[in-house]
Amino acid sequence: MLDVANAAGVSLKTVSRVINEEPGVTPAKVAQVEAAIAALGYERNDIAASLRSGAKSSTVGLVIEDVANPFYAVVAQAVEDVAREHASLLITTSAREDAERERQLVTALLRRRVDALLIVPAGPDHSYIAATGFAGNTVFLDRPPANTEADTVLVDNAVGAELAVAHLLRYGHQRIAIVGDAMSLYTAQERLIGYRHALAAGGAQVDEELISMGHGTLDSAREAVNELMALPLDRRPTAVFTANNRCTIGALHALEADRSHLALVGFDEFELADLLGVTVVRTDPYRMGQVAAELALGRTSSEGPHHARRVIVPVELVARGSGEIPAS
Repeated sequence: MLDVANAAGVSLKTVSRVINEEPGVTPAKVAQVEAAIAALGYERNDIAASLRSGAKSSTVGLVIEDVANPFYAVVAQAVEDVAREHASLLITTSAREDAERERQLVTALLRRRVDALLIVPAGPDHSYIAATGFAGNTVFLDRPPANTEADTVLVDNAVGAELAVAHLLRYGHQRIAIVGDAMSLYTAQERLIGYRHALAAGGAQVDEELISMGHGTLDSAREAVNELMALPLDRRPTAVFTANNRCTIGALHALEADRSHLALVGFDEFELADLLGVTVVRTDPYRMGQVAAELALGRTSSEGPHHARRVIVPVELVARGSGEIPAS
């Protein structure tokens, strides 16, 4: 504010009045201050000021990828249940893998003075949260934060992928494809690492032609599986590991006419997977949301320095038939 006052040639009090829209400032001086603000790129940090007040709002903010995704819908349900136990109201928003949208939503939630914040991160830098002094009351879910220290709750991604691929190897498969999400995502990176490790441990060769990443929608995943199945017979996969629930559903659409010649294991449970006989690596999104909410709300009732914690939620393989088709 002092820089703005100097640039505008007015007092600090005048700048304060203009920023807070108080009366008593002439239009000419308002214009001077606003011009100085624009030139300097000044942005009032009223978030930090409001957080220092110490008042409780009995609200919790949750920023997830997409509330329409069944995985994150279960996470949100768990957070809401824990929030209710703490007599708090949950505000849920979706960043939709947009870093700028994530930042806008987080800023809006902090302006509402939420007591705790839970985020499935979309952006590449979360130092803006640390700058507000709120990192100690923030928990990241499903993916770790970037450039800041905060509590994090993750799925055991690499181990889950290893379970899936090792299962297919046991049924004689050597040409195992992977269809996964964008490689910019931590979860996709970790699951690809697990896929590669399992193939190496099982003595199978990694064929880059069978690695198909970058599929954020079921339509994209369906096309990927169609392309894999259109390869010449000697290059075609006999099994596929789909690295998230949307990719699994896309694969099922691609194989709608005949699922008998391609073994399939998916990462994440999805609705009707049991009735469709789909073998999955089952995660526990409810437990993830529950643990994250308990960590976040536990911070609000404790004092003193905090050390960032990382909790890994285990996974399990559930065999239902689709992953047990022998290699032909």
